Amino acid sequence: MTSLFTELRRRNVFRVAIAYVVLAWIVLQAGETLAPALHLPEWVNSLLVFFAILGLPFAIFFAWAFELTPEGLKKEKDVDRSQSITGTTGRNLDFTIIALLVVALGYFIWASQTSESPSIADEPADVAAPALARFASLLDAPGPSIAVLPFVNMSSDVEQEYFSDGLSEELLNLLAKIPALRVASRTSAFSFKGKDVTIGDIGRELNVGHVLEGSVRKSGTKIRITAQLIDVEHDTHLWSETWDRTLDDIFAIQDEIAQAVVDQLRIELMGATPQVAETSAEVHGMVLQARHHVRRRSIDGYRIAERLLLSAIELDPSYAPAWASLGLVYVVSGSIDTTLGAREAAALGTDAVKKALELDPNNTAALSTLASIEIATNYDTKAAIQYLERALTISPGDSDALNTASGIAMIVGDFETGEKLSRSMVLVDPLNTIAHLNYGYSAYFAGNFEEAIQSFEKVIELNPDAAGLHYYIANILWTQGKYEQALVRIQLENLDGFKYTSMAILYFALGNIEASDAALATLNELDVEWAYQRITVYAVRGEKDKAFEWFDTAIEIRDRGLNLTVGDPTLDNLRDDPRFSEILKRLNRTAVR
Repeated sequence: MTSLFTELRRRNVFRVAIAYVVLAWIVLQAGETLAPALHLPEWVNSLLVFFAILGLPFAIFFAWAFELTPEGLKKEKDVDRSQSITGTTGRNLDFTIIALLVVALGYFIWASQTSESPSIADEPADVAAPALARFASLLDAPGPSIAVLPFVNMSSDVEQEYFSDGLSEELLNLLAKIPALRVASRTSAFSFKGKDVTIGDIGRELNVGHVLEGSVRKSGTKIRITAQLIDVEHDTHLWSETWDRTLDDIFAIQDEIAQAVVDQLRIELMGATPQVAETSAEVHGMVLQARHHVRRRSIDGYRIAERLLLSAIELDPSYAPAWASLGLVYVVSGSIDTTLGAREAAALGTDAVKKALELDPNNTAALSTLASIEIATNYDTKAAIQYLERALTISPGDSDALNTASGIAMIVGDFETGEKLSRSMVLVDPLNTIAHLNYGYSAYFAGNFEEAIQSFEKVIELNPDAAGLHYYIANILWTQGKYEQALVRIQLENLDGFKYTSMAILYFALGNIEASDAALATLNELDVEWAYQRITVYAVRGEKDKAFEWFDTAIEIRDRGLNLTVGDPTLDNLRDDPRFSEILKRLNRTAVR
């Protein structure tokens, strides 16, 4: 035994083993740090551990069987002991081990200092909540307010409707960038299109003091635009103007109208008048059509919008609004279109909006989309808040950014702020489906089920094709013990992933295990992107091990359903399990229920 130990020392086997273990530890720590930053799947680190363990016996074997000589690597039995340089090699290995230990110690000190910030416990309180409260306070600021109604298409060509609507939308976006002016969202303002409603009624319903309306007549390359600003309270015209231009002047006209409205409202502008990116009328029209299809909030609509935007970008790759809209299409479609996974959707969306910001650093649509990606896919609350801060500094009244803020409040579990923020958005913008949707989510997770149902029903009324709403109403009815009503409701859901999830839960609640098993089997046949829905079924059925197995899959694919984890009542059976706390840490969330 003594001779074996001596021989192991002479051949530097112990030194090689120590050096290998230290180096493997450093590589594993680097992998753990880099994998999330590079958006690599969870199994990458597991693979590194596997190869690290597998490599150790090989390293020991080669240290025993081979020797490094001045002539290169040779089998140990072929080396003359008098010519052996194992002593020199051993000293070199000692220096190598010392160097690796210094690196390991340095990494350990760095990791111990950075791991505490942000901590899971204090991030929502110290980062998210104060920022979200600041965002909510923007809605309370007094001052002039305005709604931009869809300009009337006076042309004979019905297809020009996109052009007249688009002009109104661009004017709305310009006015929204004025800090002292509150602007009703496009969704609410455009809901009055084609309806015989008085300006007074519109002003009262949208809670605005002024209305901008107008018309567009287009003939060939000539265009006539008429706009007028109306004081709602007194039902008087404050200002009106007519422009006769060619299509080449359209962006200048938008600036002129916006500036004229600003002057009439006597708002002190911060800096220069907001400018819009310029492009050809063809590209501009494609982007307007794409936005129209995005607002349909259907899989088919998103795919049409994607094709239009890619064509627009091919014609003019320098047009930032096209890139920003494309990024939004990828992100929102990835949450319901399982043919495009959440991780891939987020990557495509990130690339698109970052390109938009390269072209226009003040593009608030791109900033809001990035905030959504950071919180929903990368689990980075700090980064999401920073992007929203930028967006709302540029455009304090931006409804997309404020609605994103209310969504973040729901995700991090700050339901009180989320309810306040989304309720304010509903009051300011009562016909905006996203505002009602976010209010419904916040009320649902806070246990205010009746208010949640009313909000979800309002979204369905405004947008009958919206996905997932019948699912959440069925979940509320299940929570209230109204199983039969919930089964009737879920049949109205248009996405199978949601439908069979609810059916599996409801039949289990009714004691029909066979029917529950059948619904779960159908759910399991669907795309893996429905991972979160599988989690909820297994959680309700008390099959915790299977639920936590699917959590691993959901996190790996960045399932956007995980954003519901903090407040979703279907997960209540899991909350006392220590594994649930670990899941929250991986999601950078805090338990609040």
